[in-house]
Amino acid sequence: MKALLPFALAATLGALAVPAAHADSNDSWVVRIGGAVVAPKSNNGTIAGARADVSSSTRPTIDLEYMFTPNWGVDVLGASPFLHDISLAGLGTVARTKQLPPTFGINYHFMPNAAWSPFLGAGVNYTNFFSTHATGALYGNSVSIANSWGPAVRAGFDLKISEKWLATVDVRWAYIESDVKVDNTKVGTAKIDPIVFGASIGYRF
Repeated sequence: MKALLPFALAATLGALAVPAAHADSNDSWVVRIGGAVVAPKSNNGTIAGARADVSSSTRPTIDLEYMFTPNWGVDVLGASPFLHDISLAGLGTVARTKQLPPTFGINYHFMPNAAWSPFLGAGVNYTNFFSTHATGALYGNSVSIANSWGPAVRAGFDLKISEKWLATVDVRWAYIESDVKVDNTKVGTAKIDPIVFGASIGYRF
């Protein structure tokens, strides 16, 4: 999967370089405010010889998209920190962490002038883990989770409410795999690779 990262990054940066003259300056920007559920895949790898599970988390989000043609846009997704519990088989919850997952992408909107417009996107995700601390069986130990870069994909649709307002529902997937250390010793890799379900209200300007 890491082999896809240079291509996803190149696509995103290439889109940003397109001259602004291609866009309609009256409604080139779309800001969306809503919420998202980060749902890690069911098997999150092996840590210290035990199967790991990472809990889901729901938080508010904000997304800013620039439409450089009627069909093509580039966006960045931000959110308040997601909070996850990390559990190990037979031990229960052993750590808690927060993460910020800004995601940069390029999207193709199939029917931008229609009342209902589906879209597909691809890009790059960066996940920053912080405020990680041990609980339960690992209480008193130092736990850290490495930050992660990886490709991301997106599918969804916009529902036109008025000339300026819209509602958006989307699903994202991101490649997130991070080394986990206990007392500065690597004990495994957390394979999170979440599905992210989002809903938001958007405004064009």
